[in-house]
Amino acid sequence: MEYKDYYQTLGVAKTASDDEIKKAYRKLVRKYHPDVSKEADAQAKTQEINEAYGVLSDAEKRSAYDDLGRGHQYRAGQEFRPPPDWGRGFGGGAGGPGASAGFGGADSDFFADLFANLGGRRRQAPPQRGEDSHASITIDLADTYTGATRTISLTVAERDAQDRIFTRERNLSVNIPKGVTAGQQLRLSGQGQPGAAGPGDLYLEIQFRPHNRYRIDGRDVYQTVPVAPWELALGGEVEVTTPSGKVNVTVPAGSQSGRKLRLRGRGIPGKEAGDLYLLLEVVLPPATSDKARELYQTMAREMAFNPRAGG
Repeated sequence: MEYKDYYQTLGVAKTASDDEIKKAYRKLVRKYHPDVSKEADAQAKTQEINEAYGVLSDAEKRSAYDDLGRGHQYRAGQEFRPPPDWGRGFGGGAGGPGASAGFGGADSDFFADLFANLGGRRRQAPPQRGEDSHASITIDLADTYTGATRTISLTVAERDAQDRIFTRERNLSVNIPKGVTAGQQLRLSGQGQPGAAGPGDLYLEIQFRPHNRYRIDGRDVYQTVPVAPWELALGGEVEVTTPSGKVNVTVPAGSQSGRKLRLRGRGIPGKEAGDLYLLLEVVLPPATSDKARELYQTMAREMAFNPRAGG
């Protein structure tokens, strides 16, 4: 069988603390969880991560695993077979075949062969909490300005009276707190996968519904504002409907299309609120009537304006 380097799997040093191991595990599980990962080997990767964490997070298993590698330079993937007397002194001495110490959840031959004979008596594995679930929820930009309640539909796993797992559709009401940002995760305690020690949690990643006038960058919001040519040329006050409501904005005379106006603190709310940037975009009136065409002809004749001059 091939040797597995559990420290390498989790990306931690052999001297890593329990907290460092737990932090690395959670980061990798979020990255490779089959519900959210687009990696082709996400399922297998998650299995490897869970197996490594199952060993390194248990003091006895980790001690036995470290003892096996002490004085050797085993490499991941190297052909490997544990010494015949390995495991003595752990959990009451080595047992015969089938005398598993209850290190359940073996996913690899390495795990099964390594821990099958560790311990002198069979132990009941402690009940495990259900796995965390991951999903996304799409909201309107306006929802983060005021907070909102939204209902989502999820396919969830549950246990029946005979401890069998089945799936069903379930509607879940979700409170969207004011000031959430794209990519932020909402944790719904106890709404994950079922487990003997209770269900896991559900993590919902916030996504904003695309809008043709808004662009979001962190807590800053960029909004396109259509303006008429004379509003740019002559300046004046225009009313703009922003995600937080209507505001009157002064357009400086002589502005050009593409000019950016900054409204401080009118971006996504928070301890440090973002800013709202208004991008002026000129919209030309259509020349669909005789009067309109006449006006355009007068402008062309009397203003002698060439937008390409100097270019």
